[in-house]
Amino acid sequence: MSATKITELRSDIDELNQLLKQAKRKKVQDILSLEIRKLETELISLKESDKDENAMDVTPTPTTSSQSQKRYQIKLNGYGWDQSDKYVKVFVTLKNVHNIPKEQVYCKLTDKSMELHVDNLENKDYLLVINKLLHTINVGESHWKQKTDMVVIFLAKSQQNVKWSHMTELEKKFEDQRNNRYKPTESEKADPQESIMSLMRNMYETGDDDMKRMISKAWYEGQQKKKDTLEM
Repeated sequence: MSATKITELRSDIDELNQLLKQAKRKKVQDILSLEIRKLETELISLKESDKDENAMDVTPTPTTSSQSQKRYQIKLNGYGWDQSDKYVKVFVTLKNVHNIPKEQVYCKLTDKSMELHVDNLENKDYLLVINKLLHTINVGESHWKQKTDMVVIFLAKSQQNVKWSHMTELEKKFEDQRNNRYKPTESEKADPQESIMSLMRNMYETGDDDMKRMISKAWYEGQQKKKDTLEM
């Protein structure tokens, strides 16, 4: 799924860069540049999370064991997942995790979130947090297992046989935004300025408050300049 998103982001960035080259007004160039930077940030984030399935925070948080020995908490970002009719299965790779007692591997679950805790694995504590799951889970029927160099969490679906399209609400929202992203018509492809204006309208309709304010300001200033020119 990450590879598909990366490809789509690259295509969108390339298309916006082409429009930026054709744009003549400074405000329009600024807005297109802002959108390009936002997509580039998303792209960098996806690439970083894709580098290593077990990407970790650069600055670990020190923790203390019952013997007052200093340990570090490492937050995990990477995981794999799959599903059956009854379960969403989350796969977390941790070398030698099968060698520690079961009591040191546990999950904290709610109907819409999960936390995996692995305590004192080679003097480190590991934590994986997944919030805002796409659908609710049945906490009582969920469980987890230690396997060779891996922990598998079985999240029991509240609604069995319901297929999860994404792991979290955020991932689904991101995908929906990608699918709804503006696509130029044939006439707009033939007229770059019309394409830019249509893109601006689409960005206004789908953008956040800051984006809407910036586009409104650019539109107003453009109309004022037209008015001043006519009056002269």
